[in-house]
This record gives sequence, C-alpha cells and structure tokens, in this order.
Amino acid sequence: MLAGCGTLMPGGNTTGSDGRPAVAAGNGPGVTEDSVKVVFVAVDLDAVQKMTGFQTAPVGDQKKQIQALEDWVNDNGGLGGKKMEAVFRIYDAQSDSPAAEEQLCNKITQDDKAFAVVMTGQYQTNARPCYADRQVLVLDASLYAMNEEFLEQYSPFLWTASFPEYDTFVRSYVKVLDEQDFFDGSKVGVVASDSPINRKTIEDLALPLLKDVDVEPEVAWVDTTDTSTLLQGLDQAGVTFRSKGVERVMFLGGSRMASVFATVAGSQEGFAPKYAISSFDNPSFFVNNPTTIPEGTTDGMVGIGFHPPQDVPDSQLKFPTGEAETSCIDMYAAAGIKFESRESARVALPYCDATRLLKLGADGNSGDLNAATWAEAVDRDGSQFQSASGAGNALGGGGRAAIGSYRVLRFDEATGNFVYEGPEVPFDDE
Repeated sequence: MLAGCGTLMPGGNTTGSDGRPAVAAGNGPGVTEDSVKVVFVAVDLDAVQKMTGFQTAPVGDQKKQIQALEDWVNDNGGLGGKKMEAVFRIYDAQSDSPAAEEQLCNKITQDDKAFAVVMTGQYQTNARPCYADRQVLVLDASLYAMNEEFLEQYSPFLWTASFPEYDTFVRSYVKVLDEQDFFDGSKVGVVASDSPINRKTIEDLALPLLKDVDVEPEVAWVDTTDTSTLLQGLDQAGVTFRSKGVERVMFLGGSRMASVFATVAGSQEGFAPKYAISSFDNPSFFVNNPTTIPEGTTDGMVGIGFHPPQDVPDSQLKFPTGEAETSCIDMYAAAGIKFESRESARVALPYCDATRLLKLGADGNSGDLNAATWAEAVDRDGSQFQSASGAGNALGGGGRAAIGSYRVLRFDEATGNFVYEGPEVPFDDE
C-alpha cells in the first residue's frame, strides 16, 4: 500500500571533487534487501483551478493512479527484483516558494528516505540540486527547462522521461519560427524566465541564433519565484513591449508565462502582438479559457509541439496512440482507471513514463542499486525506451531527457484547436 507522510528533519549533502554530487558506494537511500522507496509528488490541481478560475481537464485521482503503477511494477518483477514502495505526497502549489520546495525536499530525503522522486509542479531553482546533493534520483515530470549543462552538472541524479533537453528545443524552436515566417521583419519581444539555466541558454544560444536570422529582440526578464513577482514582471514586460513597438512575442523558460502574459497584455490598449507557441507554454490553456484571454490572441499562433497531452485534442491525434501510450493506459485500466481524454492523462502519462524508466534501469542493474549503477544501465539500455508523453527517444549513451522529436504546432481557427503539421522531426542537437 502507499506509505504515509513523516515529519520535517534537516538534511545534509555530499559533493565530489569536480563539484558534482558524489555517489556513495553501496545501495542508495531507500533501497533495502527487498524494497525500493519511490516518492511521487502531486499538485492539487483542483485547488489551483478553484483559486485561478482557469478551466482545464480533470486529472482524476492521482493517488489511485500511483497505486496502480506500484501494483503493475510489483506484479511484473518489481524494480530489479525488489518491491517498489510508492509514497504519495501532495504539494501545495498555491504557496510555492524556494522555502516550501526545500521543506518538501527535506521530507522526501530525510523522512521518507527515498531512492527516487517523481516530481511534478516544482519550478524553484533550488529544488533539483537539493535532491541531487542528497543522493536521490530525480525523475522530473514538470515542464521545467533543463539544458545539457544542468543535467550534466547533477548527473547521474537528474532525468526526465517525458520532456526534451532544453538547448535542443531552443535550436529547433528558432529554426521553425524562421521557416514559418513568424518573425517577418517585425520587432520581436522575448519574455524570459530569469533563472540561471534560462539566462545562460538565452544569452549563449537563443540570442545568437536569433541574430543569425536577422532578429535583434527586446528581452524582458521575469522573476518567476512567486505569483507576485511573476505578475509584476509580466505586466512590466507588456508595458515595455508596447512602448518599443513589439509586434511578435515568444516565450522562453516556461513557468506559466505565456498564459499569464496574454491575459495581462490584454489590459494594454493598442497592444495586440502575434504570439509564438510551444509545449512549454501549455497550449491547451488558450483553448480551454477563451474568455480569459483577449480576443485574437491565438490568431496566427505557430511554433513547435512535443507534448500531445497539452498540445492537441484527441480529434487531431487518436488516443491512445503507439505502444508506449497504449501500454500506460492499459496499466491504469487494469486498476479500473479511465481517462476522458489525453489531456486528462497529462499527469498520469508522465508518472507512467517515470515508472517505466525506473524499472528499465533497475531491471538492467546487477549488484548494488544506486543512482550511478542505475544510470549505467539506462545509458546502456535507454535506446529501448519510448515515452508515452511524446515522440522520439534521446536516452541511451548519456542522454538524460527522453523526448527526441517535435512537430510544427499551429492554431487552427476553423476548428478552434491547435493542430500538428508535417512529420515528426528530430530535435536539432547541433
């Protein structure tokens, strides 16, 4: 059965001589002779919806979903022959802050003593280093931008089974926007999350790529630490863009910026830019909340999509599609869990991806089970993995982010939905 919650305790950390977290010898935390403890972090999305008034498809009983995954793992040999002990924790996203995420990290690493954490709704910059420093494997199921340098810095602890590596995304995003004539000689504004990872990627990669296609953008850096700083930063960005004559807006860094900016920008009289869009921007928000955003916001939206659960309706892509997605839906169905749409499974599918990847690495391991030995197995066998949350596969041989391809994503005014166009294209890694 699912384990309960404990009390708060302080934690420590270890660091190797190269500055990366060191992996202790022997079994990792949460690994016993016959079990492996895995914590699943869930966000109370119903509470968030009540607070914001935003409409979204219900995700169902997340605790029951995790129980179904635990049952599937243990009915199929466990994790390398050991029973998976799943712990369910709810995170209050309404009070998200660095302190709150560190507190959660303390609970998971010190009270639960987890081997791995499957993480959703965690967007503060201190969260992932906290787990890595404490030897806990992180399977990140949040739409959080992680570039190769960041993944390498916290190797072998940090992975995502459902999303792409950020730098490859940025290369492909700029390329597609140029090919789709999005820039079209217009003044471009970039709304950017002001995090160390995102700032480095934008300054070292995105801006040079934009310059190569004759775009010199106005960049608005936004502090996404909490709701107050987010709203203040986006409001100022709208004022600045309007005063500078910006006609095209793109977002880099995720963190709920696109939906909130579009809403805030509606108060700027005479400011009606054309928007770029990607899976990091939660396209389904714009479809589900037409009265929240200004009229005309979605006109001409184009970009790239890699996450069908929040990109396109089932009418555009049959649900389920492919072996991986079908397998995950079957796991839940065996426990009596059904989803009204792919969007309703937008949390359940990444949970399933993380569980399947955990099992792949554990089953391929012999001897002690820790983050390093698990990573060795995934580096060797990762090419066998296919995410249920997106296309392509970028694992194996050192890859830490699973999604390997994208499609052009465009808003279709005739259907009132986003649609995919053209074939799947591998992310540009050079």
